[in-house]
Amino acid sequence: QVQLVESGGGLVQPGGSLRLSCAASASISRYVMGWYRQAPGKQRELVARIAWLGTITYADSVKGRFTISRDDAKNTVYLQMNSLKPEDTAVYVCNADRSGFLNWGQGTQVTVSS
Repeated sequence: QVQLVESGGGLVQPGGSLRLSCAASASISRYVMGWYRQAPGKQRELVARIAWLGTITYADSVKGRFTISRDDAKNTVYLQMNSLKPEDTAVYVCNADRSGFLNWGQGTQVTVSS
């Protein structure tokens, strides 16, 4: 088990950028790391996922705008979010997955509005 703490959320204008961080309490080297988001009244969706050797998956809605990365030496995963849209507004939650056992952070709010 690892404890995950997200940071970096906030209020930005459309077209702006944010960088989210997810700090883990222990080594993440054996975990698939991911970011999910959930907006009010909407289903939770996978935003991006990065595996041990760098295999990356993105939701179609964020391809070309978001970049996930990991620094295992720092036990941290990042989500760089560019060209933000109002539709990106949601609570963003970090996830660590090892052999189907899931760990979740508390989430950080991202609001995109004029």
